[in-house]
Amino acid sequence: MIIRPETSADHDAIDHVTMQAFASHPHSSQTEHFIIRALRRAGVLSLSLVAIVDDTVVGHVAFSPVTISDGSRDWYILGPVSVLPAMQKKGIGRQLIETGLAQLRHTNAAGCVVLGDPAYYAHFGFAPDANLILAGVPVEYFQALPLGPRQACGQVQYHDAFNAVE
Repeated sequence: MIIRPETSADHDAIDHVTMQAFASHPHSSQTEHFIIRALRRAGVLSLSLVAIVDDTVVGHVAFSPVTISDGSRDWYILGPVSVLPAMQKKGIGRQLIETGLAQLRHTNAAGCVVLGDPAYYAHFGFAPDANLILAGVPVEYFQALPLGPRQACGQVQYHDAFNAVE
């Protein structure tokens, strides 16, 4: 498996992987591929990695900036992360996330947040943080991973691209 930054030639494959990965997800609104497109169009898809097996895109992870009400800078959101259903449970998502987090650390990012399964994301060091709030989300599902010495505190807001529906 190869993990590398996306290229423009990967866009359709990323859409396909994302749609397939979220097709039967119980908490999906089926807009994840629209979100990725909107992040890309807005120029805020800070890090977009693909996993390649046998010259085929089988996984994707996106990282984009968030705004925090205390003015903290250099915080990102992990997601969406997608792996083709037939390739899930093989460590592809884990490798995509670990590679992305390593690259964020390399750029001196202050931290990363994620909305998702606490048991899964704990493997990467994410944990609920009562100081970081995403409106309308139970605290245990919104998790943070500080990547540097600066702490953040306040309301977290995603880019408007997360509201994309087409």
